[in-house]
Amino acid sequence: MPIRLNLFAEDQALEAQRRRDPVKRAILVGVVLVIAMLGWAGILMLKVMAAKNEVGIVDGRIKAQTNAFAAIVNSEKRLADSTQKLKALHILATNRFLNGNLLDSLQRTMVDNVQVTRLKVTQSYVFTEETKPKDEEDKRPSKPASVTEKISFNFDATDTSMNGEAATRFQNALSAAPYFQRTLARTNGFRLKSIGAPQTDPSGRSFTTFTLEAYLPEKTR
Repeated sequence: MPIRLNLFAEDQALEAQRRRDPVKRAILVGVVLVIAMLGWAGILMLKVMAAKNEVGIVDGRIKAQTNAFAAIVNSEKRLADSTQKLKALHILATNRFLNGNLLDSLQRTMVDNVQVTRLKVTQSYVFTEETKPKDEEDKRPSKPASVTEKISFNFDATDTSMNGEAATRFQNALSAAPYFQRTLARTNGFRLKSIGAPQTDPSGRSFTTFTLEAYLPEKTR
């Protein structure tokens, strides 16, 4: 049987020993782990980028919805404001003071020995500005602007009765007229504002002048 000699046996043994060296194995395992971690980190980074992109898309949709909601709220406020103004105009158109009604009632309540020489109607409007909360912490609701209507009228007349009682009869007749009972305040009818001294006209007939005044209830719109 032939004998075989392996001249490289020692080198091969050393090479096998180096291959079985735990340090190299640890280094190799570490390299593999590092490569795996880098790969995993890359995957996570891609996922993060995709999530950020999706969040940006959703955020854009939310902002679009928020802007649309704000536009709807502003439109509702403008609609409510316009509706309130139209309602106020309707009330003003249907409840405003008409001089024609005053004159019609006046001609139906004339009294003997009384002649109206002058009618003065005074209309004034006091504007009150809108009251808004002073700051965000003030929870009181804002008070809209308003206008207070004040109307009064004066009757200058002459009384040609003998004892001057016609002025009182005229005052009572006006206060009892249906129109003035509906229009004037119940506790504040016609008031005798002034009465003059007896006078004599060119024909020799004596008369006195007097003034009646009345105030309509104030209306705030």
